[in-house]
Amino acid sequence: MSSLFSRREQISHARSQIVRTPEAGEMELAPTAVPIETVRPVVHRVGWWPATKALAKYMTATEVHTYAFSVAANVILSLFPFVVLLLTLSTRVFHSPAMTVVVGDLLRSLLPTGGDMILRNAHPQKGTQIFSIVMLFVSSTGVFLPLEVALNEVWGVKKNRNYLHNQIVSTGLAFAVGALAMASVAMSSAQRSVMAWLFLGHTQNIVFTFIADGVLKFCAIIASILLFFLIYWILPNRKIPAKAVIPTSIVIGIVWEVAKYIYVICLPMLDFKTVYGPFQYSVGLMMWSFISGLLLLAGAHFSATHYALSVAVEAKETGAA
Repeated sequence: MSSLFSRREQISHARSQIVRTPEAGEMELAPTAVPIETVRPVVHRVGWWPATKALAKYMTATEVHTYAFSVAANVILSLFPFVVLLLTLSTRVFHSPAMTVVVGDLLRSLLPTGGDMILRNAHPQKGTQIFSIVMLFVSSTGVFLPLEVALNEVWGVKKNRNYLHNQIVSTGLAFAVGALAMASVAMSSAQRSVMAWLFLGHTQNIVFTFIADGVLKFCAIIASILLFFLIYWILPNRKIPAKAVIPTSIVIGIVWEVAKYIYVICLPMLDFKTVYGPFQYSVGLMMWSFISGLLLLAGAHFSATHYALSVAVEAKETGAA
C-alpha cells in the first residue's frame, strides 16, 4: 500500500504546481491544487461496501448536519425572494402570462409543500422586487458559504476563499440557478404553446396534461442535475475534473426527485400542522432543504472518494506497466 501511495504522489506531483513552505521545509501543493491523496476518507480497495461504510461514517459526523442545517435555514430565506424574482422576470421583462403560469407549475413541481402558499404571497411589486434582490444576494452567500467549507473539507482543501471571493462565486451560482430556472420555464412555456397549436386549442384533456406535466418534470430534473453539477464543480476552492462529478450529479439529481415524492408521501404522517400550526409550511420546507443538503453532501463525498480510488487504481496500473 505504501508503494501504491508513492505512485499516486508521483502522478499528483507531475500534474500540479509545486511550492515550498519554509516553515515545514518540505514540498507540498498550493491550496488550489491539493494532492488527491489528502482527500478523506480514502477507500483503499474497490467495492461498494468499503465506499458505503466510508459514506455512512461521513454522514453521521456532527459537522455534516451543521452544514446541512445552515444551508436549510438560508434556503428558506432565499426561496421567497427567488420566486419574486422569477415572477418579475416573467411579467415585467418577458411580459408572458404563459411563463408566469409555468413558474407556478415549476414551483409546485420542485417543492414538496408550500408552493401554493408562496405563490399567493409572492407579489412582484416595485418595493418588493428591490428588497428581494438584496435579500437574494445576502442569503445566497449564506447558502453557498457552508457548502464551500463542506466541499473543501471533502476534497482536502485547507484554505477557503476569502469573503469577497466567496461573494463573487455565490452571486455567480445564484445567477446560474436563476438562469436554469428561467430556461426551464421558457422551454416548458414554448412546449405548451406548440402543443396547444398541435391540439388545435383543445388543452383541457388528459393527454395534453400528461405530456405537459411530463415535459415540465423532465426540465426540472435536468435543471436539478445541472445545478448539482455546478455546485460540485465550481464551489470547491480547487480545480475539480468535470468527469469526477458528472456521474454523481446525474445520480443525485434523480435521487433528489425520488426523495421528494417519498417526502410528500410521509408528510401526512409527520403532521406538521398539528405541531407547528401556521408554521407548517416553513417547517416542511426547512426539513426538505435539510434533507436536500444531506443528499448534496453525500454526493460530494462519494465523488471525492470514488475519484481518489480511481487515481489509486491508475497509479497501480501505471506501476505494473
